[in-house]
Amino acid sequence: MTVFKTSMRNFFAHKGRMALSAVAVLLSVAFVCGTLVFTDTMNTTFDKLFATTASDVTISPKAAKADDTPQNGKPESLPASTVTQAQKAQGVKSAEGAVSSMNVTVVNSKNKNMGSSTGAPTIAGNWTKNDLRSMEITSGHAPRGPTEVMVDADTADKHNLKTGDELRTIAVTGDFKAKIVGIATFKVTNPGAAVVYFDTATAQRELLGATGRFTQIYVSAAQGVTDTQLKQNVSTTLAGAEKATGAYKIQTQKEFSDENREGIGEFMNVIKYAMLGFAGIAFLVGIFLIINTFSMLVAQRTREIGLMRAIGSSRKQVNRSVLVEALFLGVIGSILGVAAGVGIAIGLMKLMSMAGMNLSTADLTVKTTTPVIGLVLGVVVTVLAAYLPARRAGKVSPMAALRDAGTPADGKAGWIRGIIGLLLTGAGGAALFTAAGADKAADGSMMLGAGVVLSLIGFVIIGPLLAGVVVRAISAILLRGFGPVGRLAERNALRNPRRTGATGAALMIGLALVACLSVVGSSMVASATEELDKSVGTDFIVQGNQRIVPQAQKAIESTPGLAHVTSYKEVEAKLTSPDGKTEDSDVTAADPTYASDLRRETTAGDLSAAYGKDAMALGSEYAKKHGVKVGDTMTVAFKGGQTAKLKVAAITNDDVAIDKGARYMSIATMEKYVPADKIPPNDIMFATAKEGQEKTAYTALKKALDPYPQYQVRDQTDYKQELKDQIGQLLNMVYGLLALAIIVAVLGVVNTLALSVVERTREIGLMRAIGLSRRQLRRMIRLESVVIALFGALLGLGLGMGWGATAQQLLALEGLKVLEIPWPTIIGVFIGSAFVGLFAALVPAFRAGRMNVLNAIATD
Repeated sequence: MTVFKTSMRNFFAHKGRMALSAVAVLLSVAFVCGTLVFTDTMNTTFDKLFATTASDVTISPKAAKADDTPQNGKPESLPASTVTQAQKAQGVKSAEGAVSSMNVTVVNSKNKNMGSSTGAPTIAGNWTKNDLRSMEITSGHAPRGPTEVMVDADTADKHNLKTGDELRTIAVTGDFKAKIVGIATFKVTNPGAAVVYFDTATAQRELLGATGRFTQIYVSAAQGVTDTQLKQNVSTTLAGAEKATGAYKIQTQKEFSDENREGIGEFMNVIKYAMLGFAGIAFLVGIFLIINTFSMLVAQRTREIGLMRAIGSSRKQVNRSVLVEALFLGVIGSILGVAAGVGIAIGLMKLMSMAGMNLSTADLTVKTTTPVIGLVLGVVVTVLAAYLPARRAGKVSPMAALRDAGTPADGKAGWIRGIIGLLLTGAGGAALFTAAGADKAADGSMMLGAGVVLSLIGFVIIGPLLAGVVVRAISAILLRGFGPVGRLAERNALRNPRRTGATGAALMIGLALVACLSVVGSSMVASATEELDKSVGTDFIVQGNQRIVPQAQKAIESTPGLAHVTSYKEVEAKLTSPDGKTEDSDVTAADPTYASDLRRETTAGDLSAAYGKDAMALGSEYAKKHGVKVGDTMTVAFKGGQTAKLKVAAITNDDVAIDKGARYMSIATMEKYVPADKIPPNDIMFATAKEGQEKTAYTALKKALDPYPQYQVRDQTDYKQELKDQIGQLLNMVYGLLALAIIVAVLGVVNTLALSVVERTREIGLMRAIGLSRRQLRRMIRLESVVIALFGALLGLGLGMGWGATAQQLLALEGLKVLEIPWPTIIGVFIGSAFVGLFAALVPAFRAGRMNVLNAIATD
């Protein structure tokens, strides 16, 4: 009880000094809990949606995919007779056919895309009784003919649609127009998909290109019949018809929901673990803040602890006293962090809703495990971080009561620590060197990870040793012009190398990751730009978020001013090499002009010959793996088509980033073995202008595709800029998440300075007494903060550039060969770190300047 009382008194006596450490714990726990609540809420939203929209039993074609991405752009379907057959099964209340396709684009009368901007699909289909499970018509009526369409309320609100407005639907089977006659509202949260409904005949004809076909059949169970029983009965009834019409996929409501949830779950896990990774970085940075806080508090209470030891307190009691303070800090910070995490999740939901993904707070999901995880993490991390300072406190002897507290000797960095740090840093450097020289990216990635971890830990450990050298170097350049005040700032930063090292390390971690990612991102852009310049011979590239429908292809091919247009299709197939090994693989069917549109080097054979009759080209890695050489025969079984024997006419060099590993053949060869109704639309198209007509052809091509806003026309300059923008957006997202770790690091600098000011109260009073002005005092503290911040930045940026350069060497194995250091970004971050130091010193410097001189001199 005495230990507990002592701990509580000390905690509340220094509550101001504990506040920033509590904020660090709060932020880290909040990010973890916010991530868990946000992803759990999204899962709940999709679970409700899938469970509500699924019928008791759903019948689909065996080949149908949950993400509805058929090769030919038309969904797999079943004959309408299957509805009648399913109705005969025992326990069936009703059965109805449904048509659904996500391979469409819907535009308004101004050719503006009505789809989601978040990547959610546009879904077109027929209105069925099953839709009443999840939607209700709130305006107008359901479509009754080929010129009528109904839209969901969320899409109508977002795009200001109303009844009477005309929409055009673009599908692989053609374009068709219809006027809005109804608006249907979701009863559950719609995560952002745009949904349009037609009458059944129109949906079959326009989306499937055939009448009397359905993509799903919804079967409802009679009262008292379970979904499992119904599935078994339907399977038995359809067993005979299956031989005639093709295999079925028959699923209960749970099975159907689970299949759809699986794809979403993979995407959600990527988001979840990425965000938790950044939360882990924030926790790591927070550890340094907590260690610094307790180390300085222990140093300042040396005399007090010595007196406690002199009157009978044991080492264990002193140790436990500090750990109890840490426990209390962890509990308070974690509880507040859990609450803040729910707020962060709600904020993320609001942001997603503004971006177009609707997430309702009514679905807010806070699982029991979430606050438990937050509390355990926060408390455990805080107590572990405080262990070393607590152990140091337990070693304080009773004789310390006779000495001044917090002397510089308390912070000397040990040589043993330095040797361990140097060994770890050396091991990390060796691992990075090995990774850079790896022959395979997979092998090098393991060494890169080991090198990053070891070098980071090594730099953290040798931080106090580096502080003496680096701080002196920075001070020689930066502080000499400030005279005595600058020298005082330098000495203050150097008086406790361990503290300076730990404070700088907190900032180092975040900036090291920023520098590493900047180098990788810039190198990727530079490498891709160089390869585009070297390899791409075409003038224009056309692609979009939907495969290029035939009507858009026709518009491209009829554009004036073009020398040639190249089609490019990805075809699903099974490849069997001469060694008898078979694997699923896409093959690329293209026009022969593609050989000039993309200049691929060959290691054997002639690429133009690969576009000849019954010929193909393979990538060098595949050829080496299976021992294939020019003249060998490959067996290619096309999905939905025949099996072909194709001669290998060329082997392309896979030391590239564009089309790495592609297997080329001509479209004529593919058409010979794939039925017309199974041939896929173009994934992408290339166009080359006639000599001297590049500008006019570019303008004409854009105009030709105005009616199809889902496609973009890019020349090489556009393509490079888009690549740069995409990588830039990704890096900005990462930097935004890393900002949490940098904020915690800034709190660490603030806390270090604040405690340092308290520690030097008498010293500050004496300096003021002998003539140091308030302005000079504040400047001294600001300069000290800037030096510490630049120390951390210099280590972080240097370490990060080393990591980034090594990562680029691994990317070079994938064809991205250019190493580019983004010096403007690196220099900007370094200069920005100085401003971070200035900002962090504002409050400590202001408080120091307000000290009463006599009271400060009288302080113990």
